[in-house]
Amino acid sequence: MALKVSSFLYFAIFAKNGRRFSCSKLGPGYSSPLDAFKNGPREGLLYVVCVQPDQTKEDYLATIDVDPNSPTYSQVIHRTYTGSTGNEIHHSGWNVCSSCHDNPELERNFLILPSLHSCNVFVIDVGTDPRKPKLHKVIDGSEMKSFNCSFPHTIHCLASGEIMISTMGDKNENGKGDFILIDSKTLEVTGTWTKGEKIAKFGYDFWYQPYHDVMVSSEWGSPKHFKTGLHNKDIPNPERYGRSLNVYKWSTHELEQVIDLGSEGCAPLEIRFLHDPKSAVGFVGCAVEANVYRIHKLDNGKWNADKVIDIPAVTILKDGVESKINGLMSDILLSLDDKYLYFSCWLHGEVRQYDVTDPKNPKLTGKVHLGGITSSEGVKIVEDKELKEPPKPVILKGKQLLGGPQMLQLSLDGKRLYVTSSLYSPWDKQLFPQMVKEGSWMVKLDVDTVNGGMKLDPDFLVDFGKEPNGPVLAHEMRYPGGDCTSDIWLAEK
Repeated sequence: MALKVSSFLYFAIFAKNGRRFSCSKLGPGYSSPLDAFKNGPREGLLYVVCVQPDQTKEDYLATIDVDPNSPTYSQVIHRTYTGSTGNEIHHSGWNVCSSCHDNPELERNFLILPSLHSCNVFVIDVGTDPRKPKLHKVIDGSEMKSFNCSFPHTIHCLASGEIMISTMGDKNENGKGDFILIDSKTLEVTGTWTKGEKIAKFGYDFWYQPYHDVMVSSEWGSPKHFKTGLHNKDIPNPERYGRSLNVYKWSTHELEQVIDLGSEGCAPLEIRFLHDPKSAVGFVGCAVEANVYRIHKLDNGKWNADKVIDIPAVTILKDGVESKINGLMSDILLSLDDKYLYFSCWLHGEVRQYDVTDPKNPKLTGKVHLGGITSSEGVKIVEDKELKEPPKPVILKGKQLLGGPQMLQLSLDGKRLYVTSSLYSPWDKQLFPQMVKEGSWMVKLDVDTVNGGMKLDPDFLVDFGKEPNGPVLAHEMRYPGGDCTSDIWLAEK
């Protein structure tokens, strides 16, 4: 049964200055996750963040036509440039979303693009002409740094009408987990979200569940170190890489609990709670060891995490040197009906699908190979505990898929999974230099939502090696109107 967004909860907890809003007209997004799943439109456009590996050129937002009946299907139809260089735009999010569904004064018309390196925040107008977005405003990085924050990452809208962006560093790029607030109407930085004396050691992603009065954030590491590349000596150093989940009391903004995941949970990145707004269960993908942990609430009100998926390392031989390669789990997401969990292992070149109807016991239901180190030239697989034969290079429409699958975005109905290949340009250059030289890619997997399983669509490819200013690195994707990784719903008490 679909859960309704509670206007009472909105008015009681989130309305400002005693203002109330008429509910005669609905606000942005959908009334529930299942409303979006069952009634949401098929995607016709995708907005894709594109990073220029050439630092003298501008990053941009690419608009991709994904309407199969269109003459420009699977093509870049517009580019919205940042107007400056050296930014490293990375993730994106909305000015408002389904958490504001009861507020008819708000409109989802701006896509927010923070940049890791400059800390500039680019506000893109996608409402005036969705096919041709335009740059609306640039919030200078100095504003974020004035609050001793840098390296902005995840964006979520709040039901208060604010935009919240997680940050990973202090103004000097040392590790620090904090959150910047931006007013969604004035688009002005208003301060930081965290209160109290405790500040998280590192930052990355976050997800909030007001029903349980909780927000959980994750950790990558120290920006001044990870921005120089992936270095084996840094990984076991707890001053350089995070391994904890940070649990906040949502109503007071205070850090209450730190869950140490240990070495098996090094670099816990993307957090996804079940979309059911009453759920006390989520998942986090831990990059370095390629493990998934289940996050859940205990009877005493505390939170805990336990490992439920463990992807074994693969032993390879290259240039006469034998080494073990972990998957590097870089993105995870959940279908809107909370049935399937998807994740990518960038180095292994895998996208996996698990049935998580029993969150304690995920069941593998699909796996697709898309490049990765294991199918790179000159690499021989010595041991793979899961595959009998090494994966073959993937050639799609004449292009070999160099690099590996990285960012994921699922259609509202769960039937199409889009995949891009860039993780972060310094790491791309280090681990997949040929992909950087020839440009990244976007592909589509068709999903069996009944029985599970995925297959590569042979007719869909966006080749970012053919861009007008040279090859670029495609990262996160968004649909106009919202998707399964940007919207958070509120529930009735």
